[in-house]
Amino acid sequence: MDIASPTFWTALGSIIVANILLSGDNAVVIALAARSLPAHQQKKAIFFGSAAAIVMRIGLTLLAVRLLTLPYLKIIGGVALVYIGVSLLLEDDDGGDVGAEEGNSSMLTAIRTILVADLVMSLDNVLAVAAAAKGDNTLLIVGLAISIPLIIFGSTLLLKVMERFPIIITLGAGLLGWLAGEMIVTDPAVLAHWGAVPHATALAAAGFGALLVVGLGRFLKARHQTSAI
Repeated sequence: MDIASPTFWTALGSIIVANILLSGDNAVVIALAARSLPAHQQKKAIFFGSAAAIVMRIGLTLLAVRLLTLPYLKIIGGVALVYIGVSLLLEDDDGGDVGAEEGNSSMLTAIRTILVADLVMSLDNVLAVAAAAKGDNTLLIVGLAISIPLIIFGSTLLLKVMERFPIIITLGAGLLGWLAGEMIVTDPAVLAHWGAVPHATALAAAGFGALLVVGLGRFLKARHQTSAI
């Protein structure tokens, strides 16, 4: 596609807009994963996590059509999202100084969480981006690369809001459960066995997933606090 043509810039704009609109849930995970790190490590975790996630998403987009036809992939991804959501609720929010080695380990853990969650949640999102690229891999890479600073900004802003309103942490974890429930009931294996899932059923599954993550997370956290007394 000619870089000087209006078609190129229209497609590039479509990729950037689609990626930003579809990355709201990813920004939530990035902020959740980085929130418990020391302030000087939060920006590093957000930057490296976002950049690595975009690179991974480029590869995913190139394979998107085939990936989404594999049975049980969404089910596995949904279970992974439930685990991540509960884990994020269980993270210790207490402040305090940590050693360099422990701090680096925590930052790597946060980056790993960002990558795994982004991998799972991007399975549906990449289809829209791939469609906007219209088969032009160069256009795809440029569009996703430009999206990096925008996603980083959104994650950083959300992190500051979380510090002021902790309830957003619970809502963010619930969002992961919501996505998990929706992913599981739309897996090709489920569709092959039960047929097309009604919209109401998908919404009910999503709601159940959100309640499961929040409820299980609070239960385990309360149990941990009780055993620590």
